[in-house]
Amino acid sequence: MGSEINPAEATDPVSTGSLPAVGRRRRLDGVDRTIIEALRTNARIPYADLARLVGLSAPSVADRVKRLEQIGVITGYRVSLAPEALGLGVVAIVGIEQSDEGDQDEIAANLQDLEEIEDCWFVAGDESFILKLRVPDIDALENSLGRLRKIPGISRTHTTVVLSTRFEGRSALPPEGD
Repeated sequence: MGSEINPAEATDPVSTGSLPAVGRRRRLDGVDRTIIEALRTNARIPYADLARLVGLSAPSVADRVKRLEQIGVITGYRVSLAPEALGLGVVAIVGIEQSDEGDQDEIAANLQDLEEIEDCWFVAGDESFILKLRVPDIDALENSLGRLRKIPGISRTHTTVVLSTRFEGRSALPPEGD
């Protein structure tokens, strides 16, 4: 069997295990939520352990995970790094104001070249971009801010230094019943 759902079968509950057509928003049941929570905690958890957790067989759990991937609920698996262990002890959130003559695509392309930028969001409001930077120390942050200000189309930056991180990297799930 291929890794894709046949569009002709996508609405057939037998072939999809009661999952909706590809691309449609899907309601997550309790089993899906438990599987997702377990995978968020440890993406390498064996299917046998997931099966014990949700009360299904390992092949049934593997099918559930595969279907969640196929319909786009699970989009990938990543390695989580400890920034402090890599010498990146300073985190800053930086807002960027775009000049009137600035081009958002050119600015974004230039921002992508700065390795210290962990996340970049194009936003509505006074600022055009919000960035999350990780650097070794305050001197490195000052250097990064100087490089940011030299990018054509950036008129100002607003920087907030993070004192501590309570949690991060959490993917939101819709409320139960949605």
